[in-house]
Amino acid sequence: MRYLIAKPSAFLAPYIKQYWMIDNTLSEGVNHIQSIVPSGLMELTFHFADLPEPISGSGHLRDQITISGQSNRHFDLTVSGHLNMFSITFQAQGAGRFFSIPLNELCNQTIPLRFIQDQSISKIHAELTNTKSFKEKIELIESFLLQRFMNNFNSLACARIDDSLKAINQNPGLLNVDELASRACLSRKQYERNFSECIGISPKQFLRVIRFQQAIYKKQQNPDLSLTALAADCDYYDQSHMIAEFRQLTGRTPTQFFNECDPYSDYFS
Repeated sequence: MRYLIAKPSAFLAPYIKQYWMIDNTLSEGVNHIQSIVPSGLMELTFHFADLPEPISGSGHLRDQITISGQSNRHFDLTVSGHLNMFSITFQAQGAGRFFSIPLNELCNQTIPLRFIQDQSISKIHAELTNTKSFKEKIELIESFLLQRFMNNFNSLACARIDDSLKAINQNPGLLNVDELASRACLSRKQYERNFSECIGISPKQFLRVIRFQQAIYKKQQNPDLSLTALAADCDYYDQSHMIAEFRQLTGRTPTQFFNECDPYSDYFS
């Protein structure tokens, strides 16, 4: 299996978290179930071989180019055959710089990019398909993204949301929606609307996802950390509260989740 990861250029770094690519062929007749859990981030993915098969009702539509919105629930994909894909992971507030729709319209969905973009996406897919080098793929996609970058996007509302993200990242689990709305000098209703449109999910749901990602990150840093200590460190009310949150976001208890996979936070790592 070939798995590659790289950071974006300095100009795009505030909006793009990373690029990654995987190229792997499973043995004939072998299927792998990949569980996708909420990360607090959106992704744009290009497929060059077999497409993963979504489990019914997942909100995932198969296509060669897909964009995945924010999510507050998990879903599973069946992977088989030849998996060859290149993906752009956006920063939490980054996707709005490149797609001129309210991002909450994509919540809990993975849809073909052609649903919201012009036909130029077929050209970039063909160019990426014919480019074998990971470095060259990054150069192509950065050119594609820069052509779609919206300089006038950063309205006062989204600037306020950017400030909220900085506060959330510095104090994961410690802030609530009312505090964030007050910090942004908005009513709670105004704040919730602006946050959902700029980030792609309600602030309450985003805070839940970030606390979950923080728990994964702390376990990643300290594998021997007990669940009781983990719950306290991440400001869950108690261990039962953390278990309930994990069940809702992953379909598993924390013990099951950490036993099935090595902890790795997509958001904080």
